[in-house]
Amino acid sequence: MHETGGVPKTGWAKLAPELHVNDIGASVAFWRNILGFEIAYQRPEEKFVYLEHSEGHQVMLCERHGRWETGPFDYPLGRGVMFQLYFKSLEPALAAVSAHAWPIYHELREVWRRAGDQETGQREFFLQDPDGYLIMVAQNLGERAIPHDTV
Repeated sequence: MHETGGVPKTGWAKLAPELHVNDIGASVAFWRNILGFEIAYQRPEEKFVYLEHSEGHQVMLCERHGRWETGPFDYPLGRGVMFQLYFKSLEPALAAVSAHAWPIYHELREVWRRAGDQETGQREFFLQDPDGYLIMVAQNLGERAIPHDTV
């Protein structure tokens, strides 16, 4: 009997996107090997996998079968959406990107953005999964006062 898993160890996320993909195996490999997700459960007969990360992220992957497709599925998929994943550290993802020679869509950078009367900072880089879904991988750097020369 094939082990199909169970309820996510981190509990159910309040938002868990389901990405329709062209090759479930390639997509699962990306999410596991590059981003560090594990399989919570799967339905192999439906080519469906529910993934979770130990830091609480969850995503569902389902190989395309025509249902729920609201328009043409041209590469890159997911145009108009970017998934932001915040990790305690970027180093494991950066090491996996290097080890698997995965292309980086936008290189690592540090940015500070205005959020009300302060700035929030993060280190971030961007990847595309095998189907072209855009993913920002980020690490929070905290908050700071807005510099006076930019007010």
